[in-house]
Amino acid sequence: MNIETFVDRSLGRWRSQRSSHNLAFQHSEEVLSTVDIVSVAASDPSVAELCKAQGFEPAAAVSPFHMAWQGESDWDDDEKTEGSCLLVPIADPDGAPNQGKLLRSKGYAEEMPAVGEYRFTEEGVFVLITPYDRASAEERIWFGTPNLRFRVSMIRTSDGKGVVTASFSSEIRAKAES
Repeated sequence: MNIETFVDRSLGRWRSQRSSHNLAFQHSEEVLSTVDIVSVAASDPSVAELCKAQGFEPAAAVSPFHMAWQGESDWDDDEKTEGSCLLVPIADPDGAPNQGKLLRSKGYAEEMPAVGEYRFTEEGVFVLITPYDRASAEERIWFGTPNLRFRVSMIRTSDGKGVVTASFSSEIRAKAES
C-alpha cells in the first residue's frame, strides 16, 4: 500500500460508528457521524499555503484531500460535532513509498495545524503518529473491504506513557445517490 492508493480508496462519503473511551474520566461515548473525503488538486492554493506554513515545498505534496464530518454523540443529545480539515501527504524525501509526513490544517487531538508521520505496515495498515503540545495521537486505519474501513485511535499523554482516550470506528461507504 502507498499513500496514493490509500487516499484513492478513502475518497467518498462514509457512515462512521465510533466507540470512544476516556480513560482519565472513566467515560464512554458512542458517536454516529458522516465523513466526506474529497480529493484536492495539488495545485490548489490552500495546499501550497499549508505546505509553506509547515516548512515544506508544495511540490512534495502527494494526493491532498479534504475531510469534513458531522456527528451526534450519545453523551449530549443537544451537541452535534462537526468540522473539517485539509490533509496533505508529503512524499518521503528518500523516496520510500510506504512512509512520509501528513500535514493537517487542524489537528485531531488539538485544534491547531499539525504534522504527523505516517507509514504503512506490511499488512497495508496506515499508521499515523502526530505529536501535539499537550498530547500525541496515534491512528491506525485499514480496509476490511473496499467499502469498509476500520480506525483505531489513541490519544496519549505528552510523554507518551499514558493513554487518555481510546476509540474504535467502523466506517461503511455510503452508496452513491442515483
